[in-house]
Amino acid sequence: MIQNRSDFLAANKGHRFASKGFVLLVHDRKDGDDSLRLGITVTKKIGNAVVRNSMKRRLRSLAREFLADGGKAGADHILIGRIGGIDREYALMREDMRAALSKIANRQFKAIALTKPPTNSEEKNR
Repeated sequence: MIQNRSDFLAANKGHRFASKGFVLLVHDRKDGDDSLRLGITVTKKIGNAVVRNSMKRRLRSLAREFLADGGKAGADHILIGRIGGIDREYALMREDMRAALSKIANRQFKAIALTKPPTNSEEKNR
């Protein structure tokens, strides 16, 4: 579990996936450790302590259900609660999380595709 402010700030430089109920930040630590870390934050704008704690429970449940299989190894995953998250149906939040994790997989694939070496015709154009 991430608790240091510096880790939350570092994760803000990573990939961001926004939905109506939450925002998912994914930041590759590049420290050689394959463990997956989770951080959850819900601001006072969401509501009083009861509402914030309820939102945190929903986000922890989503993380437990999806991050073990769909999360990126060696990365920090930050879930930020949004105002609409407490009223949003849990089934819709599950679909949002599934979509966000599939976008992570697609971005990893695109990053690999962009780093391949240039072909001979591209070298001639330089």
